[in-house]
Amino acid sequence: MEEQVLDIEGINITFFRSQKAKSLNITIKPFTGVRVSVPRFVSFKKAKEVAQQRIGWIKLNLSRMQKSEDLFTVFDYDTQFKTRSHHLQMKESSDNDLHSSVRNNTIAVDIPKGMKVHDKSVQLEVRRAIERAWLKEGKGYLPERVKYLADKHNFEFSKVTVRNSKTRWGSCSVDNNINLSLHLMRLPDHLVDYVILHELTHTKVKNHSKDFWQLLDQVSGKAKKLDQEVKQNGIQIY
Repeated sequence: MEEQVLDIEGINITFFRSQKAKSLNITIKPFTGVRVSVPRFVSFKKAKEVAQQRIGWIKLNLSRMQKSEDLFTVFDYDTQFKTRSHHLQMKESSDNDLHSSVRNNTIAVDIPKGMKVHDKSVQLEVRRAIERAWLKEGKGYLPERVKYLADKHNFEFSKVTVRNSKTRWGSCSVDNNINLSLHLMRLPDHLVDYVILHELTHTKVKNHSKDFWQLLDQVSGKAKKLDQEVKQNGIQIY
């Protein structure tokens, strides 16, 4: 993949060629920094000009993102981190490449000698590995839980998909397909059930009207209270 890292007013910005992008897009995310996807019909020179024009916006949002990074776990060799059925194991490796694996209930991250454990690339690799573990756990648990709760409360749905959504815990399509975020695996069981019931309720009521909340309250109990509990958990922050 064609990629360039350019310094614009003291900020390292990664420009990368995207065959799918239909327009130039600037994203700022924790541990990945500022990235600009450049469509095939836009030159890197033009992309840099656009980034320079938007440097004020970039600086503002980069500052906000860096503050949110302070809320995240900073992983190191002594970090004790567990998912529902996996534990994190970080170790120094003689290999030249940073890599990770999820197997035998272990999230293994091998870090080359000479690479600092707090480097953003290492932190990002750890998070990607943890999310693979959550995805594995979610696919093994969430579809069966949806079926159980649907049968219990007389809901009907089409299918369940578990994906790495970082904007919503769940959603329900017009065809009653239930989409759930793998990050649900970070929540306690009663909140996982609440999110599932929230989406199952949408199979009958497609909006958040009074009828929706009444039905959700019937099947979950204290729906508004549970909804507030879910909102207290940042879907992107762990």
